[in-house]
Amino acid sequence: MLPLSYSPPHPRPNPCPSHKPKPKPQPRALPFPDALRAAAAAAAISLSLLAGNAAGAPSAWAGEQPPEICRGEDDGRDTEVKAEAVTNEQLVEEAWEVVNEGFLPDAGNRPWSPELWMQRKQDILQGSIKSRSRSHEIITKMLASLGDPYTRFLSPSDFSKMSKYDMTGIGLNLREIPDDNGSLRLIVLGLILDGPAHSAGVRQGDELLSVNGIDVRGKSAFDVSSMLQGPKETFVTIKVKHSNCGPVESVTVQRQMAARTPIFYRLEKRDNDNSSVGYIRIKEFNAVAKKDLVSALKHLQNSGASYFVLDLRDNLGGLVQAGIEIAKLFLNKGDTVIYTTGRDRQVQNTFVADSGPSVTTPVMVLVNNRTASASEIVASALHDNCKAVLVGERTYGKGLIQSVFELHDGSGIVVTVGKYVTPDHKDINGDGIEPDYRRLPGAVHIHRVFFLLLSSCNVVDRLAELTFTSLTDLSEARDYLLRCQSKKLS
Repeated sequence: MLPLSYSPPHPRPNPCPSHKPKPKPQPRALPFPDALRAAAAAAAISLSLLAGNAAGAPSAWAGEQPPEICRGEDDGRDTEVKAEAVTNEQLVEEAWEVVNEGFLPDAGNRPWSPELWMQRKQDILQGSIKSRSRSHEIITKMLASLGDPYTRFLSPSDFSKMSKYDMTGIGLNLREIPDDNGSLRLIVLGLILDGPAHSAGVRQGDELLSVNGIDVRGKSAFDVSSMLQGPKETFVTIKVKHSNCGPVESVTVQRQMAARTPIFYRLEKRDNDNSSVGYIRIKEFNAVAKKDLVSALKHLQNSGASYFVLDLRDNLGGLVQAGIEIAKLFLNKGDTVIYTTGRDRQVQNTFVADSGPSVTTPVMVLVNNRTASASEIVASALHDNCKAVLVGERTYGKGLIQSVFELHDGSGIVVTVGKYVTPDHKDINGDGIEPDYRRLPGAVHIHRVFFLLLSSCNVVDRLAELTFTSLTDLSEARDYLLRCQSKKLS
C-alpha cells in the first residue's frame, strides 16, 4: 500500500505534516502488516475535497520518492518497478489496514473502535474471495460501513485519473520531496497522456529545475504550479532532469489548458463621501486564485478602496493550500490560519502566517450555507484573528481531511484521516461557522483598533445583492469588535 502523496519537511509553515521521506517499499509477499503500518503512518494531507458532493481536487503536496525512471540507451522507453500481484484476500486486508491505522473515528456516523474494526476484518476474511471484482465490492462495502461519505473506494481507472490531476495547465502534477540538505525538489507525479508536457518529452519521475529561467528548487509545488499557468496557447520554457540518472533538458511547452480566474472584483463609490468599497468575489480556490486576488487587491487599493467586501457565498472550496495562502494575505505575521488534528501525529499541525498582511483595510466576509471547506478556512482565519466580520448564513461545515492511498493492484481508497480546527479551536465539521450578523451591520470598521465606519450599508447592499430590511444597532457592532479585540490582546 502506497499513499498517493505525503508531506516532506518544509522550511516554512505548510499544510503538510513534516517527517522524513521513506524509500519506496520493494515488492514482497503478503501479508505484510508491518509494511502497511509504516506506509499508513506516512500518509498526510494529500487530498482536500470539495464539500457537498465530495468531488475532489488532489493537491500537489507530496514527499515520497516516485518509482525511479531511467531512459534506456537502446530504445529510450521508460521503465519502472511494478508491484507484484497480490491475492484478493491480501488486497482487502491492505485496505482494511489503512483504515485501521489512520481513520478518524468521529468522521463517520457509526461507532468505530479498533476492536469493532478487527471483528469486521475477521467476518470479511472467513472465506476465499474468488475474483478481483469481488474484492473491490467487498472493499467498497467495508468502507461504506464506516458511515463516512468521504471515505470511499477508487477503481484503478479512477485512481489513475486522480493521480494525473492537472493544476499546471500543461498536463502534469508535481510533488515535493526533500533532498539531502532538506531543500525541496519537485518531481513529476503524474502526466496526462499526449498532453502538452508529455508530448514535449517530460516523463513521470522527472525533476523540474526551472520555469522560464527561474530556479524553482526550494519552492513549493503549489507556487510552481501557479508559475506554469498562463493564457491558453502561450508558451512556457521548463528545464527538467530526466529521473535520477538522465540528462538535463530545456523544453518549450505550449499551454493548452488554463485555469480560469475565480476572482471577480469592482470598486463602488459610497454615496455620502469620497470613500470607496472594494468588492471581491472568489468563486473557488484554484492554482491562480492567490495570484489573481493579489492583483485585484492592489488595483482596488490603488483606486482608493477604504475597505473590502470578500464574497465567499456558494464557494464550495477547491485547493485547501490556495485557501490557506489567501488567508495569510490578511493576517499578521504569526497569526494562526488553521489547525489540523487526527490520530496520526503526521496529520497534527498548525499553520501560521509567515509574513505581514498585504491588506490592512477593514474586511467584511459574506458567507452562506454553500460556503465550504477552503472557504471556511479563510472565513474562520480572518474572523478569529479579528480581521473580518462574517455576514450571512451559517456555513456548510466541511472540515474533514482526506488522504488518498494506492493499493497494490492500482486501485485506491480515499480515507478521512483528520479535521480542521479554527484558530479559536472550534470544530468546523458538521456545525459550520455561525456568522456575526444575519444581516449587514450598520457600521463596521475592522482595523487594528476597530474604529467604526458609518453609513456603509447602502453601498454594501448593492454589492452583496441581498435585501436587508433593517440595520443592526451600532452598539452591537461596537460590542462585538471590542470583545474580539480583548480576546486578541489577552
